[in-house]
Amino acid sequence: MRYAALALAALISLAACSEQAMTPPKADAAPEAGVATDATKAANAALAERLPLDQPGDFEDADHGLLAQIQEDIVDETGKVVWSVNAQDFITGPAPDTVNPSLWRQQQLLAKHGLFEVKDGLYQVRGYDLAVMSIIRGETGWIIVDPLTAKETAAAALKLVNDTLGERPVSGVIYTHSHADHFAGARGVISEADIANGVPVLAPIGFTENAIAENLLAGNYMSRRAILMFGGTLPNDATGQVGTGLGPALSQGTAGFIPPTEEISGRGTQRTIDGVRFEFIDAAGTEAPAEFMFYLPDFRALCTAEVATATFHNGLTLRGAKVRDFLEWSRVLDYVLVNYADKSDLSFASHHWPTFGTENVQDYLRGQRDVYRYTHDQTVRRANQGSTQFEIAEDIPEPDVQETHFDTRGYYGTLNHNAKAVYQYYFGWWDGVPATYNAWPMEERSKRMVALAGGEDAALVAGEKAFKEGDYRWAAEVFNAVVFANPENKLGRDWLASTYEQMGFQAESGAWRDYYLTGAAELRRGLPADQAIRLGNADFLKGVPTVELFNALAVRYAPEKLTRDPFTLNFVFPDTEETLMLDVGTSTAFPRPGSASGSPAATLTISRTAFNDLILQTRSFQDIAKAGEAKVEGDPSALLAWFSALETAPFWFNVVEP
Repeated sequence: MRYAALALAALISLAACSEQAMTPPKADAAPEAGVATDATKAANAALAERLPLDQPGDFEDADHGLLAQIQEDIVDETGKVVWSVNAQDFITGPAPDTVNPSLWRQQQLLAKHGLFEVKDGLYQVRGYDLAVMSIIRGETGWIIVDPLTAKETAAAALKLVNDTLGERPVSGVIYTHSHADHFAGARGVISEADIANGVPVLAPIGFTENAIAENLLAGNYMSRRAILMFGGTLPNDATGQVGTGLGPALSQGTAGFIPPTEEISGRGTQRTIDGVRFEFIDAAGTEAPAEFMFYLPDFRALCTAEVATATFHNGLTLRGAKVRDFLEWSRVLDYVLVNYADKSDLSFASHHWPTFGTENVQDYLRGQRDVYRYTHDQTVRRANQGSTQFEIAEDIPEPDVQETHFDTRGYYGTLNHNAKAVYQYYFGWWDGVPATYNAWPMEERSKRMVALAGGEDAALVAGEKAFKEGDYRWAAEVFNAVVFANPENKLGRDWLASTYEQMGFQAESGAWRDYYLTGAAELRRGLPADQAIRLGNADFLKGVPTVELFNALAVRYAPEKLTRDPFTLNFVFPDTEETLMLDVGTSTAFPRPGSASGSPAATLTISRTAFNDLILQTRSFQDIAKAGEAKVEGDPSALLAWFSALETAPFWFNVVEP
C-alpha cells in the first residue's frame, strides 16, 4: 500500500507537471507608469558620470544681458493660452531619474526666458516659442529676425521689446529660412499695409516655394508627426515634456504667412535695411531647402540662422522633411569659419543663446563643422565597405568633439538617426537586402511574427523578458508586433507604452523623448482632442501665391471620385489680376497659371479672398455668389464635380498603432 501510494503521488505530480507544461505562461501586468526602472537609472547615471555637466560657460552665455521678462501667459483673441510662461519652472536642480541628465542640463538653459541684450542695438527674445526672435535697432525702427511660429507670441515678444527699450515701428523683417517657426508669426509684427508703406521682408532664394511645399502640400502629415516630435499633448513635468532640445516647446497660436518682398541669393550679397548693413550667406540645402546666414559688420556679429545652433541638428527630422546634405552643411560652416569668424565678436542663431568672444566663435564653428562632416564621412566610408544604414548607426562611434562641446551633442538630431539620413541621401531608403525591398506592411508582418512566436501570449512573455533585462529596443519590437497584429490587446498596449516610456526617460534627444512619451500616452489614452497648429487658415492662405494654392489642392484630388469625363476649368481672380486653367482628368487635376482654356466646362470669376473662404469652408458658394463676389459661366456642375473630388484629410490619424 505504501509503494502504491507513492506511485499514485508520482503519477499525480507528473500529470500536474505535464498540464503545466501544456499551459503556456502569461505575461504579468505592465509596470506602473511614470517610474524609471533600475536599467534606466543606471543608463542615465552612467552618462552623467561621463560628461562634465557642471561646465559653466553655457550658463554664463545664456544669462548674459537679461533685461526683462513676460510675466503673464500669452493668449489668443479668444483667451486660449498659446504659451504658458511658467510651464518649465520645474526644470531646476539635479536631474530626476525620469530625464536624461544631459537633456536636463540643456533644458535648464532653454528654460531661461526674456529679453536679452546681446550687444548694444542687438537683442533677442528667448523662451516664448520654439525659436528665438532677434531684434536689431535700425535708424528709425526695429528690424525683426525670425518672428516665431504664431502671431500671438511674436506680438508679445515685440511688446516686451517696446515696453523695455522704447516703442519704435518695425522697419524690416528677415526670415532666415523656410520653417514655420521662423516666419509664421509675421502677422504679429507687420501687416500688408506696412509692406505697402515700404517695409522690406527679406528671405533666402526659394523661400516661398519651399515654405508652402512643407506647410501646405505635406503639412497635414508633418503636423501630425510634429505632435509626437514636440510633445504637444504631454504634461509639462519630469515624466512628460521637458523641452525639445532645440527650444522649450512649439507654441499653439495662429500661424500665418506673409511672403517676402525679396529673396536673396549668393554669398556676400549686401543689403542695407534702415541704416544697418547686412552681408547674406546662402546656405540652401543645409538645415532647410531655403536658408541663409548673415553678417552684421557694424556689430561684428554673425547670425548662423539654424545652420549652427547649440545642438547637433537633424539630417532627417522625425516629423518628416526632405533629407539634408551634411557635406554641404559642413562646407557652409567652414565658409563662415574662414571668412567671418575672425571678425566676429559674437555669433547668434535662430535657437538657443549666443556665443561671445572671437576665439569662442571660432571654436564653436569648428566643432559644429566637424560633427556634420564626421557623420557624413564616416557614414559614407562604412557604406562603401558594404554596411547598411542600420549597421552603420550601430557601428559609428561618438566623435571626440561630442565629448567636449555640448553644442554638438544630440539634443535634437542624433548620431544614430543622422547616420541613417546620410545613407538615405546617397542610397535611398532601402538597405539593399532583397527580402526587405517588397516586405509585407507592418500589420501583416506583425500578424505573421506573432504567429511565429507561438501566439500573442508567447510574444508578450518574450517581450516582458526583454523589458526586465533592460533591452527596451527589442521589447519595443516584440510588443509593437503584438499591437499591430491586434490593437485590442490591452496588455500588449500597456507593455508597449511602458517600454516607450523607459526609452523616452533615457533619451538625450528631446525629440526622441517626446516621440516615445507621446506614443506611450496615445497607447494608454487614445488620441487627444484637436489642439494642433493648423497652417491652412485664413492668415496663412492669403499670403500663398495662387498657383501654389492650386498645387496644394492637387494633392487633395481623389480622381476615383470624379463623376464625369475629363474637362477643363478656367479661374479668373479680378483682385489679383490672375487667370488659371485647371485640367481635371482621370489621374490629376493639373493647374496652369497665366493660361485659359478655349473650351472650358466652366469659368469661375471670384476674388482670391472669397476663394480662400470657399476652400476653408468658412463661407458657402451660395453665400459668396449672393454677395456678388463670384460668377459662373458655363456648366456649374463641372465645378461641383471638381470640388466633390477634393478630400479633406483627417488630422488625428493613427501613428503608433494600426
